[in-house]
Amino acid sequence: MKTLVLNAGYEPMSVVSFKRAVVLVLAGKASVLSADAQQPVRSERLELDRPTVIILTRYVKPPETRTVSLSRRGVLRRDAHRCAYCGRSAETVDHVMPRSRGGQNTWTNLVACCRTCNSLKGDRTPEEMGWRLLIDPKPPRTGRFWLREIEDPADGWAPFLALGQAA
Repeated sequence: MKTLVLNAGYEPMSVVSFKRAVVLVLAGKASVLSADAQQPVRSERLELDRPTVIILTRYVKPPETRTVSLSRRGVLRRDAHRCAYCGRSAETVDHVMPRSRGGQNTWTNLVACCRTCNSLKGDRTPEEMGWRLLIDPKPPRTGRFWLREIEDPADGWAPFLALGQAA
């Protein structure tokens, strides 16, 4: 079970385990905005509803140098699961400059790709194939913009994610 953490200004900050959320609440660093009463957290002396959304009591400045770590899932999400060559549904990742020619695993060299285009391209560059990229591969935006694209947000998070968009 995950918990959405909001900054004091209601911007989405992160998603943490419910255990971490309980620790933040009990330490006085956060308050519960939404909780699941059907699955309470119990100890010997305390019972409280399991938090689903918490808000920090003090504003925390998000780090500007925060980067999103490179992953296959991240590349597919950045490219909206669309092939960078033909625009169809993508299920794999391709190196624009093939690894056999020194291409690196970087945000600017990896794109989402369908199996057909990946097989046709092989170890050639898009220019050699006469293809052009439909997207400009670059690192995704960080912070709340990246967080807004949470893959499986809990049902109760929608109003709080909308609040962050208005900010």
